[in-house]
Amino acid sequence: MNKARILLKYIRPYKWSAVWNILYNILSAIFALVSYTLVIPFLKIMFNRVEQYPDPGAFRLSFEYLGAWAKYFLYSFIGQHDVMKALLVVILVVIIASLLKNGFISLANNSMAYIRACTVRDLRKNMYDKILRLPLSFFTDARKGDVMTRISNDVQEIEVSVMSSLTMLFRDPLYIIIFIVYLFVTSLPLTLAALLLLPVSGWLIGRVSRSLRSTSLQGQQLLGRLLSVVEETLTGLRIIKGFNAEEKMKKQFSVTNEHYSKIFKRITRKAYLASPISEFLSTIVVMILMYFGCVLALNGTGNMTPDRLIAFLVVFSQIIQPAKNITTAWFAIQKGLASIDRIDQILEAEEKISEKTGAVPVAGFSDSIEFRNVWFGYNDEPVLKDISLKISKGQTVAIVGKSGAGKSTLADLLPRFMDTDKGSILVDGTDVRDLKVQDLRNLMGIVSQQPILFNTTFTENIAFGDHIPEQGEVENAARIANAHDFIMETDKGYENLVGESGNKLSGGQRQRISIARAIMANPPILILDEATSALDTESERLVQDAILNLMKNRTSIVIAHRLSTVQHADLIVVIDDGRIVESGTHTELIEKEDGYYRKLHSFQSI
Repeated sequence: MNKARILLKYIRPYKWSAVWNILYNILSAIFALVSYTLVIPFLKIMFNRVEQYPDPGAFRLSFEYLGAWAKYFLYSFIGQHDVMKALLVVILVVIIASLLKNGFISLANNSMAYIRACTVRDLRKNMYDKILRLPLSFFTDARKGDVMTRISNDVQEIEVSVMSSLTMLFRDPLYIIIFIVYLFVTSLPLTLAALLLLPVSGWLIGRVSRSLRSTSLQGQQLLGRLLSVVEETLTGLRIIKGFNAEEKMKKQFSVTNEHYSKIFKRITRKAYLASPISEFLSTIVVMILMYFGCVLALNGTGNMTPDRLIAFLVVFSQIIQPAKNITTAWFAIQKGLASIDRIDQILEAEEKISEKTGAVPVAGFSDSIEFRNVWFGYNDEPVLKDISLKISKGQTVAIVGKSGAGKSTLADLLPRFMDTDKGSILVDGTDVRDLKVQDLRNLMGIVSQQPILFNTTFTENIAFGDHIPEQGEVENAARIANAHDFIMETDKGYENLVGESGNKLSGGQRQRISIARAIMANPPILILDEATSALDTESERLVQDAILNLMKNRTSIVIAHRLSTVQHADLIVVIDDGRIVESGTHTELIEKEDGYYRKLHSFQSI
């Protein structure tokens, strides 16, 4: 149950609601006990067994006094009125007690509803905030579908299984404790016999529930895999249809779906065992108690009488349902703990990108960027090896090389999407790890090969980092990026939705919107990660014009496959196998007879 501490941590802010819930449950249990124990006077009146009883005297808070006062009141009332009126009084008291019992149950449920809703809200919010804080390297190993399953299905599983079980765990043990106290007062031998039998039942139930948690964990993992297949299908639907791979994807989905179905059936069967097992064992316990109770009543042992035995069995029978609820809750919690384990993996994941205490604020860029003996790798596999590079303010530096050489990784280290394994990156002479992360990223605008747009309006996409954008500034950024004309051709202009991931736009249009977004941010440092590599000739020309407008008076780091787009760069850095092998201007590098850049240039010329 150590993983349940996560849940308790989120319940803690609502502890007073929990206190009220417990108080309401205690009161409902007391009034429930009152209504059940009134079976004794009811039976005595029916069978004319009301005995004369003396006045118990001054009030004392004890079971003995309350019992004596009830007997005295019943005898006096019958003496003053008649039997039928006495029955009506008993019935009226039962109705009032039932009303109060159910009223307090309703108040307790309202308190628990508030705790459940707020706890699940906080849990989901913390998971989302954690996802935003985790470094990009975390998501190279994690499937998007699996992460989505954790923040949706796993949190929902906790709400359904664990949080709903808290209602039972906050209420039913209180009922059992209060009822058992009454049973002890009624008959010590019979209650001890009941308490000896209940642990045996609990042990048998625990044996069944033990394997439920591991099976449920397998089920949640398979569901994550299933959603990953769906997410990949939706993303790659064009390729699937284009290569007639529908049957292949059907088979892949069917295999995963069938596997999940088998696990789900096992989970459901084990969960369904909770109620019948507990009910069967409860029946055995009641029958044993009924036999021993009859022996005690018939022999007149232990102050047991037939009417007290009936009241004992009635109250004990009311313990059975709370005990069954606790059993059901235990099964549900075991199932939900698997989801808590999976959520814990996200919440406890290492945040490699952390801001130092007393980090230095930075408002602008004035001198240079320097990579000093930088090493970086994924899963202990080095990608960048001893990179040293200095970029002066106002320079345009192109980074070229074959795919997988480490160009994009080098650019990702500058805004601290990831941190170096060794070495350091300096901005104006200060290590980026000593700067405030938000201030550092405010210095940079990023335009990637695959433009990322959100399913909202043109205005909100262009002014993505601006909470209160000026429409004039948005339109100006769009004009500089050569995007204004096609935006105005849409039905609603700048208030038109771009579709999911910008699917209503062409590749060139999406890229110009992302360039407009960078222009709107007006950063002093610009990172262009192969911004034109996936475009046709006309779109590339328009985007290239927009990029040239964007690069004016800025320090630019340009990652490119097409060497023709970087010939005018102030410095070209050639990377191969994670190392800088050459650097210089286009003219200098092309003149090297055995140079790597010249070889790449000749391949592209051909």
